[in-house]
Order: sequence, then structure tokens, then C-alpha cells
Amino acid sequence: MPDSSPSAPYALPARFQDIVAVARSALGDRLRADALADSLGVPNLGVVRPKDIRDFPVLLFLDEQGLGLQMTGKGAPGPVRAEFVTGKMGYRREHGGGAGQLVAKAVGLQKTRAALHIVDATAGLGQDAFVLASLGCTVTLFERNPVIHALLADGLARAALNVDCAAIVERMRLLEGSSIEWLARPGTEAADVVYLDPMFPHRDKSALVKKEMQVFRTIVGDDEDSAQLLAAALERDDPEAADCGQCSVCLGHLPEPLTTDIDPATLERIAAVLRAETVTLEP
Repeated sequence: MPDSSPSAPYALPARFQDIVAVARSALGDRLRADALADSLGVPNLGVVRPKDIRDFPVLLFLDEQGLGLQMTGKGAPGPVRAEFVTGKMGYRREHGGGAGQLVAKAVGLQKTRAALHIVDATAGLGQDAFVLASLGCTVTLFERNPVIHALLADGLARAALNVDCAAIVERMRLLEGSSIEWLARPGTEAADVVYLDPMFPHRDKSALVKKEMQVFRTIVGDDEDSAQLLAAALERDDPEAADCGQCSVCLGHLPEPLTTDIDPATLERIAAVLRAETVTLEP
């Protein structure tokens, strides 16, 4: 398994470089902060209190708990982290519903005893991938946004040091770059399922978006090429068009805004290739 470095290995797109900076607490790792700022091409503010920062709406903030994505200013919510050891993911690991969980049903784990290889093409903070790996799947993760990639790599690195999580993380491989390019590349490794759960455009202006999504949209924006990603995954599903042979495409969400951008023939094929009905995963 390639090492999941805690720092992002490629620069942030220029349009986001005035939005985010790297900073740390007095207990944060200075060398990691320096390396992360250099790799992303963003300012390093040194030791700061996020509530005092006005020039950047979001910080990649290193403290004694690791790397977090922290909104700035007074009254900002706490940091968003990729956390697998404690919190919600720790509880699900210890008390989860096994193959009865929605994401497990979505990829068809209730229908097979085989150890599936799943490509999570839109990994985000890796929560779905961690659940699948905890159920015995091998998961290849793609997260193309360098900031979110850095958060996920940090979370995996911390989880790998935990005795209860190390074996799960061993089945997770985080790769760089866009899953669209990987799916379209001839000769890439075989996968049983390509799992897609992109961040669709948020049309409801009055909806109260949870903290994690607020921070994500500041850094990532919307996945405006969701239809292109879906098309690449469906092309991968065609055994005559890909060297990997038969594989299934599974969607975490398929909301109405996306369906209006896809032609009826493609929608009909989506229904044909999904191993299970499209499900809305729990928040």
C-alpha cells in the first residue's frame, strides 16, 4: 500500500489560494505546517487563534489532535477533521450494523461473501470507505481536492496508529488526482464496484447546511462535473470498453438537479447497472 502522507502533494488551484491558509496552535507541528503550506502554495500564518483571523475565511489548522479545516472569526464552529478513531466513526466501528448499513447494501455486500475491491471515486473525508473497509472490502480512494486530500491523509495516518483501526486502514489506499482520469485510463486495475457520492450543486438557498458541508463548499465548491464522472464510471462498467471486465457502479445520491443534466438513455442505463437502488446515505 502506498504511504498516505499527512500532507497534500499537489498545489491548490489558484482560485482558492486567497481563501485558505495554513496555521497552527502552539502545540501544532511546525515542520508539518511548513511542508503543507509549501505543497499547497498558500500562506503559513504560524501560531494563531482562528477567531482572530480576518484575511482568510478558512484555515488548515494543525493542533495536538492533528489537522483540521477551521473556519475563522468569532463564533465559527469547531474544526472538521477526518476522524476514524473517535466520534461518530468510532461509534459506528464498535456498534455499527455490519452489512446491513446503507452503504454496505448499496455496494451489494448482503449478496456476496467475496472480499470486494471498491473504488471510492469521490472519497471526501473517507467515512463511507472506512465503513466498507471495516467490513472486509479493499478500498481505493480518490480525493482530487488537495485540502480535503490532506485532511483524509492525516486522518488515515492517525488511525493507522490505533490498534483497533490499523487493520482497517491497511485495506484503504488513498491515491492522488482525479478519479475521472483514472477511470478513463486503459489498463488500470480491476474493481468490483465504483462508488460515487459527489457533492452536487446546492440549489436550496434557504436550507441550513451542516457545518461540514459549509466548510467543504468554501474550499471545494460543487462537483459541477458530476455527470462527466458518472459517464466515466459507466464506461468502466462496459466490459467491452474496459480491460477490467465487469464491474458495478453504485451511487450514494442521485438528486433531481443531476438527473436534469443527463439524457434519458443514460438514466435508463444507470438503472440497469446499479447493483442496488440508489440510496440516500445517512448524514
